[in-house]
Amino acid sequence: MAAYVIGEIEVTDAAGYDDYRKQVLATVEKHGGRFIVRGGKVEALEGGWSPKRLVVLEFPDMQKLLGWYRSAEYAPLIKLRQKASRGKLVAVEGG
Repeated sequence: MAAYVIGEIEVTDAAGYDDYRKQVLATVEKHGGRFIVRGGKVEALEGGWSPKRLVVLEFPDMQKLLGWYRSAEYAPLIKLRQKASRGKLVAVEGG
């Protein structure tokens, strides 16, 4: 079953986040993932939720997703992302 990372991100350091963005795609693809949403216009529909930036990644399954997130190559990028932004991430199975 497919698994997704959904992230709500507020960029606080544009240059640092740009450095993260340039490096993250290769790690995602190495683990069979792909970006479905990478920023873009957000329009609140219900509940008053108005995130500044949303990111959605798709992986073949939760094992691949967690393999990516917990990988040695992504570990330094987590720190880079957290230094350049504030946000929340969840992993969810779906189909």
